[in-house]
Amino acid sequence: MTLVELLSDYTLQNVAMGAAILGAVGGVLGNFAVLRQQSLVGDALSHATLPGVCLGFLVAGVRDLGAILAGALLSGGLAALAILALTRFTRLKTDAAIGISLSLFFALGVVLLTVIQGRAGAAQAGLETFLFGQAAAILRSDLLIMGGIAAAALAAVALLWKEFKLVAFDPIFARTLGLPVAVLEVALTVMVALAVVVGLQMVGVVLMAAMLIAPPVAARQWTRRLEHMVLLAAAIGIGAGVTGALISALGPGLATGPLIVLAASAAVLVSLLFAPGRGILWEALARGRERRGLRGRQVLATLMQLAREHGDPAYPAEQGMLDTYHGLGTAEVLQRLAARGLVAPAGHMPGEGGHWVLTPTGLAEAERTLAEIGAG
Repeated sequence: MTLVELLSDYTLQNVAMGAAILGAVGGVLGNFAVLRQQSLVGDALSHATLPGVCLGFLVAGVRDLGAILAGALLSGGLAALAILALTRFTRLKTDAAIGISLSLFFALGVVLLTVIQGRAGAAQAGLETFLFGQAAAILRSDLLIMGGIAAAALAAVALLWKEFKLVAFDPIFARTLGLPVAVLEVALTVMVALAVVVGLQMVGVVLMAAMLIAPPVAARQWTRRLEHMVLLAAAIGIGAGVTGALISALGPGLATGPLIVLAASAAVLVSLLFAPGRGILWEALARGRERRGLRGRQVLATLMQLAREHGDPAYPAEQGMLDTYHGLGTAEVLQRLAARGLVAPAGHMPGEGGHWVLTPTGLAEAERTLAEIGAG
C-alpha cells in the first residue's frame, strides 16, 4: 500500500483523528492530575467508567456511543466525587481512597458486563471492547461526539485557567484568596473523567490512564512553565496518537490502543534520557563535568600549597607527588589544566619524572580556590 493510499483510507483517517483528539485532551487535562500528585486518579476514573458503559447500553438498549459515553461520564464523575469525599471527610489518604473507588466501581462494572453478556442477543453488544479499546470501529459520528466532549473540557480549562493553575500549585494560597478550592478540585477531577470518556473507544478502560500521565510526564522534562507544559503535552499526545494509528495500519492485526500507549511511553523514555537540564544523560554529563572541575581545582590547590611551603610561586611539583596526593590519573587532569593555561610542564633533573608549575593565571585561580575552601 502506497503512502497516498494509506492516508486516504477512511478507517485510518477516523482512527488518526480520534487519536489526535484523545492525545490533545489527555495531554492538557493530565497535567493537572500530575501536578496535583494525583496521577492514579486517572487510572481509578478509567476503571470506574465500566459500570457506566454497561448502564448506558442497558438504558439505550443498543450499542449507542452517545448513551454509553454519557453513562461512563456519570459513573466516572461519581467515582471522582467518592475519592474527594473519602479524602475530605474521613482519615483515609488519597491512595487508599483511589484504591477503594477503583476496586468498587470496576467490580460493579465487571458484574454488569457479565449480566449483559448472559442475556439473549447480547453477544453483539461488544461492550468488552471498551476494556482494551477498538479504534477501528470509530465512525465519523463518533468523532463528533468525542470532539464535542473534548472541546467542552478544553474550553473550561481556558475559561478557568488562572484558577486551575493556582489550585494545582498552591491550594492553600488559593483558599486565602477566597477561591472555592473544593469546587475547583471537583471540576478538575470531573474534567479528568471527561478525558477518560473521550479515550474509552480508542484505548479502553485499562490503558486510558497512560494517556493522561505519559504526555505530561514527558512534557515536564522539557519545560518549567505550565503554559508551555500544557501545549507540549498536547503535542506529544497528538503525536503519540497519530503514530500509534499509523503503525497499526502498517501492521495488520496490531491493536491501535496499545500502540498509542507505547508511542506515548517512548516519548517519556526519550524525554527522561535526553531532555536538556533534567534528562538522565544530561545530568550524567553535568556530574562528569563537575567531577572533572573539582579534580582540577584540587590539583591546583595542591600545587599552590607546595609552592607556599617551598616559598617559591614557580615551584616545580613532581607528577609522582601529585599522584600520591590524588591517586593515579592526574596526568589527564594536568593536561586539561595546561590546555586552559593554568599549569605548564617544567624542566627538572633527568630521571625524576615530569614536573609541573603554576602559570600566573593558574596561580590566581589556585588562590581563589583556596579562598573558597577557607570560606567553606
